Amino acid sequence: MTDNNDTRMQRLGYRKPADVPEPDQLVLVEYVSEGRVAIITLNRPHADNAITTELAAQLIEILETIAARSSVRAAILTGAGDRAFSVGGDLYQRKNMTQEQWLRQRHVFDRLLYTVRQMRRPIFSAVHGMAYGGGCEIAISTDFIIASDEAVFGQPEAMVGLSAGGGSPVFLPRVLKPGKAMQMLMTGEPITAQEAYRLGMVNEIHPRSELMGAVLRIAEKIANNSPTAVQAVKRAVQMGQGEPVEQAVAIMMDEHWRSVVHPDRVEGIRAFTEGREPTFPDPAF
Repeated sequence: MTDNNDTRMQRLGYRKPADVPEPDQLVLVEYVSEGRVAIITLNRPHADNAITTELAAQLIEILETIAARSSVRAAILTGAGDRAFSVGGDLYQRKNMTQEQWLRQRHVFDRLLYTVRQMRRPIFSAVHGMAYGGGCEIAISTDFIIASDEAVFGQPEAMVGLSAGGGSPVFLPRVLKPGKAMQMLMTGEPITAQEAYRLGMVNEIHPRSELMGAVLRIAEKIANNSPTAVQAVKRAVQMGQGEPVEQAVAIMMDEHWRSVVHPDRVEGIRAFTEGREPTFPDPAF
């Protein structure tokens, strides 16, 4: 990294990790709402939740555990501390890596992002502070983003000689206008939460102190719905994106007809006609 790049990266808010011991748990998970909502927290606040190989491996393990736990109906991904959701890959860890070590880490990161994208359960991001590089790419790999009013999103890889490789060249043009995505990727300059909201990248903005309350309310609304129906519409949206219209409609209808014959549909309509809240069981695998 050149001095010029150092200056530019510092302007973006990057800092050297504090000289403190690494926590034993680099990723925390808490189950709330009677175990139906999982809150996953990246836990390296001294390093602005920069992603190391070890953190990525722990996050994969937690995501796979949640995927196998039928009682979990929604997951929230967030970051510890006050400064950042995550500033992406830890450049200080990478500084002394051999090419082989770098490539091995890349495989771990690729598996992490694939695991996020393939989650059948709803998973969304609660973003505060900086979401840069791989941190931004994790956020846009989830189903949607709820942000605090001081959040910033950026892809600064080009500033350190890298082409972004965690999904932003693919997914950023889907959540932003392609030209705006291209500008972010080429310049490395971030956008504010307000601009991200205006452009449709972020669903909602809340004051920092109210962010987790807001995302928990959303997660609980999802958890109260039929998990079978929620997962079906998620698959319909994901699999239909980019397909010709009639193919997308066919995918949607396939998921719809599965829900029609599912017991959740019977319970949902019965509860509606009886004037009560429905009781949907945990889905069977």
